[in-house]
Amino acid sequence: MSTDAAQSDPADIRDPAGAAVPRHPRALAPGNLVLTLVLSVFGAIVGVQLIATLGVTPSTSLVGALAAMTLARIPLVAFRRFRSVHAQNLAQTSISSATFGAANSLFLPIGIPFLFGFDDMIVPMLIGVSAAMLVDAWLLYRMYDTPAFPASNPWPPGLAAAEAIKAGDEGGRRAKVLGLGLVTGLVGAVFALPMSAFGVALIGGLAAMAAFGAGLLVISYAQPLFGLDLNAMYLPHGMMIGAGLVALAQVGRTILAARRGTAATTPTSTSVAQDSARRLGSSMRIGFGAYLVISVLLALGTGAATHMSAGMLVGFIVYASVAAFLHELLVGIASMHSGWFPAFAIALITLLLGILIGFPPEALVVLSGFTAATGPAFADMGYDLKAGYLLRGENTDPAFELEGRRQQLIAAMVGFVVAIVVVLVSYQMFFDNGKTAPIDAAYVAAIKAGPSVQTAKQLALWAIPGALIQLVGGPRRQLGIMLATGLLITTPMAGWMVVAGLAVRVLTPRVLGQKAKDNLEIFAGGAIAGDALYSFGNGVLTTAK
Repeated sequence: MSTDAAQSDPADIRDPAGAAVPRHPRALAPGNLVLTLVLSVFGAIVGVQLIATLGVTPSTSLVGALAAMTLARIPLVAFRRFRSVHAQNLAQTSISSATFGAANSLFLPIGIPFLFGFDDMIVPMLIGVSAAMLVDAWLLYRMYDTPAFPASNPWPPGLAAAEAIKAGDEGGRRAKVLGLGLVTGLVGAVFALPMSAFGVALIGGLAAMAAFGAGLLVISYAQPLFGLDLNAMYLPHGMMIGAGLVALAQVGRTILAARRGTAATTPTSTSVAQDSARRLGSSMRIGFGAYLVISVLLALGTGAATHMSAGMLVGFIVYASVAAFLHELLVGIASMHSGWFPAFAIALITLLLGILIGFPPEALVVLSGFTAATGPAFADMGYDLKAGYLLRGENTDPAFELEGRRQQLIAAMVGFVVAIVVVLVSYQMFFDNGKTAPIDAAYVAAIKAGPSVQTAKQLALWAIPGALIQLVGGPRRQLGIMLATGLLITTPMAGWMVVAGLAVRVLTPRVLGQKAKDNLEIFAGGAIAGDALYSFGNGVLTTAK
C-alpha cells in the first residue's frame, strides 16, 4: 500500500529507533485542498443537477478516487502526494460529501417551501438545513465504530471505494477480481439491473439481507399477485415506525450494557467498549441538543412560530428534534447494512405523524425540510469512514486511524461548505425553471391533504409487527429495519438481485472452495462500483442531452 505522501513529509515523527512513523496526509495541505475544492464544486453541481432533473443522487466517491489516481500518474513532484491511498481517500470523501450534501441535504429541503408558495421561508430554511447537515456528518464521525455503528459492519459503498483504491494501488490478483466485478456491475447496469443490490447481498449480514430482499419482493408483487396496495395501507410506513422505536430502545440498551461491561461483544476489551459506549451516549445527547437549537431557529426564522400557540410551539420543537434525530439513526442503520437509505420515505413518515398531531402547514413545511436534511450526510460519512478504515488497516494502528478520521472529517466539511455555496448561488435558477427534487411534490401533497383518522389507525396497526420483528432480530441483525427498508423501495428487480446475490454467496464456497469465498468481498466491491459508475455516467449524459 502506498504511503508516499505520508512518508515524504519532513515533519514525520520518529520512533526511538529513528524510523519514520507514518503520518496521515493533511486535508488542508495546499495540494490536497485544491483538489478537494475542485472535486467538491464538480460534485455539488452534478448532485443538484441530477436530483432536479432525474430525482436521484449518484455516488461520486469513485470519481474522486479516480481523479486522484490519474494525477498520481503524472510524472511531476507536485502530484506525487496523490500516490498515497490516504490522499485518494480524502478526495473521494470530499466529492461524495459535496454531492449528497448539495442534493439531498440542501436543495431537496428548500424546494418544499418553494412549491408551497412560501418563498420567504427559502433562505431561513437553507440556513437551518445547512446547520443540520454539518451536525449530521459530525455525529456520524463521533458515533462511528461504537456499539450502534460498528466499523466491522458492511457499509457497502465504502467497501467498494476502498477495494477500488486498493486495486489501483496494489494491482495483481486483487485488481483482476475487482475488474471482473466492475465489468459485471457495468454490464448488468446497462441492462437496467440494480447490480448494487447484488453486490450488497454478497457482503451484508445474511439475515439482514434476507429481510431486505423479502421486503423488496413483497412490496413489488403484493398488488399484481394479490391485489393489495401496501402503500395505501401504510404497511411499510407503520412497520418502519414500530421497528424504529424498538431500534432506538435497543441502542439505549446497548449503551447501558457496554458501560457496565456486560455487552456480549466488544471491539478489543471491556474498557474500549465502555469508552465507545460513553462516546455514543455523549454524541446522542449533544446531537439532540443541537437539533433542538436548530428546531428553535427554524421555527423562529421561517415565521412558522407565529402560526402556533405557545404550547403547540414547544410541542413542535420537541417533536421536530426527535423526528430529525430518529430519522438520522434509521437512515444510518439501513445504509450501514444495505448501502441503501430510504431517507425520502422515512422523512415522509415523520411528516405524516406531524400531520396527525395537527401542526399547521407552515410548521409542517419546516418539519419535512428539516427531517429530510438529516440522514443523507450521516450515511455518506459512514461510507467514507468505512473506506478509510479499510485503507488504514482496520485499526491496526489506533492513533493513525483516529488521525485519518479527523482528516476525513475536515475533507468532508470542505465538501459540505462548497455544497452550501453552490446551492446558495444556483437554487433560484432551478426554481425559476420550475425544477425541484421530484419527492418535494409528495411532501407538499401530503401536507395539503391534511390529517386522516384512517391513516393513524393503519400506522398504529402495522407498527406492531414492525416492532416485534425488530425485537426478535435484535440490534445486530436489525431485521425490522431492513424489512421495512425493503418495503419502502419499489424496485422489483432489486429483490431478485438480492436473492441472486445470496444464492451466489451460499453456493460459491461449496462449488469453488474457500478461496473463492475470500474473493467475494473484492468482487462485490467491483459490482457495486460498476453500478455506481454507470449510474453517474448515465445520469450526466441524460441531463446533458
